[in-house]
Formats: sequence, structure tokens, C-alpha cells
Amino acid sequence: MKVRRIMFIFTICMLAGLVAWSWPSEVNVAQDELRTVESVDLERYVGLWCEIGKIPNRFQKKCVSGTTAFYSFRDDGQIDVVNRCIDKNDKPVRAVGVAKVDDAVTNSKLKVSFVSVLGQRLFWGDYWIIGLDPDYEYAVIGAPKRDYGWILSRRSELTAQQLEEVFATLRDQGYDPDAFVLTEQPSTR
Repeated sequence: MKVRRIMFIFTICMLAGLVAWSWPSEVNVAQDELRTVESVDLERYVGLWCEIGKIPNRFQKKCVSGTTAFYSFRDDGQIDVVNRCIDKNDKPVRAVGVAKVDDAVTNSKLKVSFVSVLGQRLFWGDYWIIGLDPDYEYAVIGAPKRDYGWILSRRSELTAQQLEEVFATLRDQGYDPDAFVLTEQPSTR
């Protein structure tokens, strides 16, 4: 009789655990798939972008201000990426990479690599355009796991209204805007 009672309690606990595990929660909402914009005109997208903010990451830890990204087309159809910033000693830092379109239907999903070994690109990171101003004045970049994110602008700053639009996009996409650190940019552009 005692074994039956233990098995009954064990079964109830297992069922309760399964129900709790599968029940929708706030945590599961953030795990919804990240949505990209419907389409990106890469001819309009290439050029100079200023970083307005980012989720801090290990590969930009040297950068303290003036972060920019310059995109230009290559002959092979990929995109050259040149990121620049200023370090804590007021010295310029530069990272050169390449981007390739990962979704040719929308052009809103790209892969970016800054690591080349003997001419081979071994590591590619997701670069998804999840928000884009109709006039290409600002862009919001994310990654499927929401572990990376950037706010880019054609100018060194966004208006208060544009920044609120960006934060609304981030919230809608399951990001916490407070996770983004604003980037110091020179005000003369």
C-alpha cells in the first residue's frame, strides 16, 4: 500500500511538472522567433552608419566612443564591412569583415564574419535587420537568441521620437531596451 501511495504522489508530481513546464509564461514570450523587416534595399542600406547603442559584447569591449560601420558592395556580391571606433586611450580601432545575404527574398537576414583563416571564413554571426526607418535614417539589428543587438543611424544621434520608435521596436521584438548601452558619438557630423 505504501509503494502505491509513493507511486501515486510521484505520478502527480511528474504531471504537475509537465504542465508547469509547458504552460505559457513571460519567459516563453521572449523566446518567440525574432521577426525581420519585410524587405531591405541593399543599395540604400550600404554606406556609413553610426552606432547609437548596443548590447555590450566581448568583441567591442575596446570601443568607448565614435563607433561606426561602413558597408560597401564587393565584386562577388558580398558586402565589405569596416567597423571603426575610438578606444579608452583615444586611439582608433578598426575591424574588417564581410557580410553575405542569408535571405535573398527579403535581404533582411545577413551573416557577418570578422575571422579569416587562410582566406576562409570559419565563423559567421547573425545580423538580422529587425527595424528600419522608411527613409533608411536608422536601423535596429538583432540576432535570433537576442544576445546581440545594435541601434544604427545615418547621423551621430537620433531624435527623441526616433529613439522611442527604436525602443518600441525592441520591446515588440522581445528585447529589453535597458540592456542597450548608448554609444558616445562626436556631435560634429
